[in-house]
Amino acid sequence: MKKTLFSFPLCGLAIILFLAAQSQAWAHAFLDHSEPKVGSAITIAPAEIKLWYTQDVEPAFSSIEVRDADGKKVDNKDSHRDAKNKSLLTVSVPPLQPGTYTVLWRVVSVDTHKTQGHFQFTIRTKQN
Repeated sequence: MKKTLFSFPLCGLAIILFLAAQSQAWAHAFLDHSEPKVGSAITIAPAEIKLWYTQDVEPAFSSIEVRDADGKKVDNKDSHRDAKNKSLLTVSVPPLQPGTYTVLWRVVSVDTHKTQGHFQFTIRTKQN
């Protein structure tokens, strides 16, 4: 009997510790999807770049930059969180020429965890 009674508290403690560790893993805002899509090759240049995250982001500490193949910043420097969807960041871009572009993002989730990353997309001419 003592063995059974002793194992219940240990089992409960193990479950609590496991759930606490899992909640920490979920507490970061990671890139969920984007427009243009990560690694895509498109023929129509976008007017804006949209990034959706797995959590709401803090706009004061989150940003998107778009750079051309030479590393020159080409976005309009107006990165912002969507008014209705707090997990969506957008930045507008001028008309982009064919080429490869890198999107760099940095976000802080509303619970203050920082994440960052980057991806590329390519604009091709219609003949390619």
